[in-house]
Amino acid sequence: MSVPVMPGVTAKTITTKRLTTRVLFAGPEDGIPVLLLHGNMSSATWWEDNLLLLPEGYRAIAPDQRGFGDADPDKHIDATRGLADLADDAAALLDELGYAQAHVVGNSLGGNVVYWLMADHPERLKSVFFAGCGSPYGFRGTKDEIGTPCYDDYAGASGALVNPGTVKSIKERDTSPDNPLGLRAALNALVFNSKLVRPEREMSLLLASMAIHVGEKDFPGDGIKSPNWPYWTAGNWGSVNALSPKYHVDVNKIYQAKNKVPVLWARAEKDIAVSDQSGSDLAILGQKGLIPGYPGAEIFPPQPMEKQIRRFLNDYAKAGGTYQEVLFKGLGHAFFAEQPLRFNAVLNNFILSVDKTVELMGGAGK
Repeated sequence: MSVPVMPGVTAKTITTKRLTTRVLFAGPEDGIPVLLLHGNMSSATWWEDNLLLLPEGYRAIAPDQRGFGDADPDKHIDATRGLADLADDAAALLDELGYAQAHVVGNSLGGNVVYWLMADHPERLKSVFFAGCGSPYGFRGTKDEIGTPCYDDYAGASGALVNPGTVKSIKERDTSPDNPLGLRAALNALVFNSKLVRPEREMSLLLASMAIHVGEKDFPGDGIKSPNWPYWTAGNWGSVNALSPKYHVDVNKIYQAKNKVPVLWARAEKDIAVSDQSGSDLAILGQKGLIPGYPGAEIFPPQPMEKQIRRFLNDYAKAGGTYQEVLFKGLGHAFFAEQPLRFNAVLNNFILSVDKTVELMGGAGK
């Protein structure tokens, strides 16, 4: 189900050696490439405002990632590889388009894909801009800043734990604001403030989210029963399982990589999706009595996602990398869509400064 694009954005079907998918473009074809990777339950459509606001001379590239939007529905995410499938897809897209390197921007799950690019394809990066990224240790089921699992089998992170009401609303294309278990309610509660998004834009974002591929090998994916609360661990397929700490990226590969690019971590003050007290954290729901049998915070505390990200970045800096942090006050998880002008002011300044530094140092840059 394709969503119409905004004026100034071009949609093309691109086939790489790994995947056929829809890719959105803006800016001159010979411009400096900026690859923008969307989050879970979304698609390239979510980036459209930002594509159009990049500086003059930059080429915006935003694909529908595997499992989302108009990507080939027969290509599934092998969760046992973590998000390596999506990172390999991104590298293959750069190959197909003829780019040796790109600035890379990742939101939420897209930010987690960037960790895998830093680990497996560091030579393809000019810079990294994390925009509300998840933790390098995955989503759910860990208890400290270095990602120690709550249980040895990583119970607590599984496609089997996705709200069935959300899945049902996607299958039925239910866009009603009155369904408390529907996708629209979930997005408004966890992802963006609908009062900060233009009404027509909100519907485009919602329809793009509805285009997530649904099934046991897609969303929500499969699960494996566990004796540990909440009694499920990750299965083998789909984006939800790929985010399990069971399959998280090897951060040591990032620390040891020769090519350490500048990193900017942009986060939002009112982000309740990525937070040390996330609104979708099963520990928080258990503490509220919404999931029976909660074993208590000593065994299964809320995942300290922000602390985990900051620890990773500090360790990256100790290993020779550099990073900066920018807080967007008053905004939520999809702050790039809530206030795109404000977001792009920071993004644009960052990539321009990186390229200026490369130019002064005599780097190739392409």
